[in-house]
Amino acid sequence: MEVRNETTITEFILLGLSNNPRIQVLLFVLFLVIYLLTLLGNLLMMLVITVDSHLHTPMYFFLRHLSFLDTIYSSVIVPKLLENLLSQWKTISFVGCFTQMSLVIFAGSTEACLLSVMAYDRYQAVCHPLVYVAAMNRKVCTGLISASWAMGISAAVVNALFLAQQHFCGHNLIHHFACEIPPVLMMVCSDAYTSIISLLITMVFLGLGTFAFLLGSYSCIIVTALRVNSATGRRKIFYTCSSHFLVITIFYGSGISRYMIAASGSVLDQVLSVQYSVVTPMLNPFIYSLKNKEVKTALQRMLVKKSRLTF
Repeated sequence: MEVRNETTITEFILLGLSNNPRIQVLLFVLFLVIYLLTLLGNLLMMLVITVDSHLHTPMYFFLRHLSFLDTIYSSVIVPKLLENLLSQWKTISFVGCFTQMSLVIFAGSTEACLLSVMAYDRYQAVCHPLVYVAAMNRKVCTGLISASWAMGISAAVVNALFLAQQHFCGHNLIHHFACEIPPVLMMVCSDAYTSIISLLITMVFLGLGTFAFLLGSYSCIIVTALRVNSATGRRKIFYTCSSHFLVITIFYGSGISRYMIAASGSVLDQVLSVQYSVVTPMLNPFIYSLKNKEVKTALQRMLVKKSRLTF
C-alpha cells in the first residue's frame, strides 16, 4: 500500500506580476497612482451626483452605484497588490484569500448586472421616451439595484462555498497577483467538478446572460436611432449612450476573455485581470465625466458654490 504525505495548505503565496525588484518599485508607483485616481474619480462622482439635484435621475442613480462598486472592486485588489510589491514574503492567509476571492466575484457579478440595468434604462429613455418617467420610477430603480446586489452576493457565496469544500494540498503558489477562482482552482487536489460547474453557471447567467441582455437593449436603441429622420436626433442618441457603451466594451472585453480562457498564469491572464480589476474602475468615472456635459456642469456648479462659501 502506497502512503503519501499531503500537507494541508493554510496560506498561499501570490507570485505577483514580477520578481524583479526594480520593476516592482515601478509597478508600485504606477498602481498607487492608479488607485488614488480611482478613489478620487469615483468618490468625486458619487459626491457630485448626491449633492446636485439636477442629477437625481435614474441614469445617475445607477451611475452612483457603479462608482461605489468600482471603489469596492479596486480596494479589494490594489492594496494587497501594493503590499506584495514591496514585501519579501508575498503571503495571504487561506481565509484572506477566500475573502478576497468572494469580494471579487461579488463586485464583478454585481457590476455586470448593473451595467445591464443601465442599458435597460437607456433603452427605455430612447425607445419609450413618453413613458420613461413612469417606467423608471424610484420603486423600479430601487428594485433593479436590489436585484443586482442580491445576484452578486448570491454568486459570491455559492462559488466561495463550493470552492471552500475542496481539499488544497501540495504547492501553494498562485501564479497571479490576486486570489481569483481560475488560478486557485489549479491547486485543488480533490475533485473540483462542483466548483467548475458552479463557475460555469455563473458565467452563463451573470456573464453571457447579461451580455446578451446588453446586446438586445443596444440593438433596439440602434434600430430606433436609425429610424430618426433628423441627423441631430441620431447624434444625440448615440452621444447619450456612447459613455455607457465604451464602459461595457472595456469591462466585458477583458472580463469575459479572462474567465473563458484556461488559467495558466501567463502574461495574458495577468494583463486581462489588471484591465478589468484595476484599470477599468479608474477609467469609468473619467469616461462618464469627460463625455457628459451634465456631469461637467454639475461639477462646475459645485466648485463655484464651494469657492463662494470659502470667501
